[in-house]
Amino acid sequence: MRTAYSVETVRNAERELMARLPEGALMQRAAAGLAAACAQVLARVAGRVYGSRVVLLVGSGDNGGDALYAGARLARRGAGVTALLLAPERAHAGGLAALRRAGGRVADGDGASGAAGESIARADLVVDGIVGIGGRGGLREAAVPLVDAAARSRAAVVAVDLPSGVDADTGQVRGDVVRADLTVTFGTHKPGLLIDPAREYVGAVRLVDIGMPLPAEAAELEALQHADVARLLPVPAAESDKYRRGVVGIAAGSARYPGAAVLAVAGALRGGAGAVRYVGPAGDAVITRFPETLVSDQGPERAGRVQAWVVGPGAGDDAATVAQVLAAKVPVLIDADGLRLADADAVRARTAPTLMTPHAGEAAALLGVAREEVEGARLASVRELAARYGATVLLKGSTTLVASAKGGPVRVNATGTSWLATAGSGDVLSGLAGSLLAAGLSAVDAGSAAAYLHGLAGRFAAQGAPAGAHDVAAAIPRAWRDVRGD
Repeated sequence: MRTAYSVETVRNAERELMARLPEGALMQRAAAGLAAACAQVLARVAGRVYGSRVVLLVGSGDNGGDALYAGARLARRGAGVTALLLAPERAHAGGLAALRRAGGRVADGDGASGAAGESIARADLVVDGIVGIGGRGGLREAAVPLVDAAARSRAAVVAVDLPSGVDADTGQVRGDVVRADLTVTFGTHKPGLLIDPAREYVGAVRLVDIGMPLPAEAAELEALQHADVARLLPVPAAESDKYRRGVVGIAAGSARYPGAAVLAVAGALRGGAGAVRYVGPAGDAVITRFPETLVSDQGPERAGRVQAWVVGPGAGDDAATVAQVLAAKVPVLIDADGLRLADADAVRARTAPTLMTPHAGEAAALLGVAREEVEGARLASVRELAARYGATVLLKGSTTLVASAKGGPVRVNATGTSWLATAGSGDVLSGLAGSLLAAGLSAVDAGSAAAYLHGLAGRFAAQGAPAGAHDVAAAIPRAWRDVRGD
């Protein structure tokens, strides 16, 4: 599992570690890792380190120091290294001295200077050491011309710790920002490296271990990986029957949207539960496509035994069915129309687990804000929704987030693909997550494992070309086997 920590926690850990190390040792560890990563990039884009051209964009403080010391290491290997200083009077003195001793050049980083722009235009690699993890509010005006020049050049861009202009704690982007091909981060991931909109700017991420002591309980984010998801997935025992495996109820669809019911059932059938009960007006469509489904027209209260419910996909204005499901004493997943129809007090009053799965537009409506506000502050938004409704919230999007009402680390999904932005994909996810709820997973685990499998299935279904929601559902077994290594 990958974890991400706040700037405050990282700073405290750095101070603790520096107190035990010789002066400058921690920066040298970071610089060594950064230089090694840059050398690999140069080998790819220029064919070698010796004779390549490297430009360092250097701000004040330790972030610039990391870039300067890494530049010195590259210069000693024969690279032509030029440091453009945005704040010459506050540049890291030790890093500057090391670069000069190694034969590197130092120049004024005046963005209006033709010489600065020319250096960047000729570079094979540009290293972004402008702003560290404490930066807020986008790039300062003086840095923008240099960053624009790097974007126009053929050079690869490597960011030090995180791209300058990104908010490390929230993933927000307020103004101009560096777009990196690779971000080399130290000690731990920072939330902004894993969450959009910032995630769009970081490129590939390489974590350099510098021996930083970080308490697991202080993590802000968790990103599951294959092994973590494999441990969560239910596996039937020899004596299992459909009830031991879990029965999930699907209350979805309408005369206008029967396909939502079909797709939710498709996801549920592939989610590990022993059986799927369907309740709603799209029974004929469901049974035609999936004859193994237990279809009822008696309503949720008379549908028979279930261990979890999914309510809302394609439900139209059927508030009565939503209310009946919310009154059930089993875990409930609320999606799509159900989010609009659910009474907030009824959600908060539930004692069994509740999982809400809005996209950004639905989350904005629930919070009473503009969609852009949710998309620009995804981490704050998912936490606010979870706290306000007393429920686990899965905020869908380019980076899906899962937050518990009890607090703790927010789960961020690493497997998503833009091809999942297709009608009905969310219905498949709801059915899949509901099935995992019925199989006994907690709301947080069910939501995050479902998002992981769903994202992976989306990749398998698309393979670089458009795919429909039914293709995603059909690829879930392949994703399941891939995660488990079968």
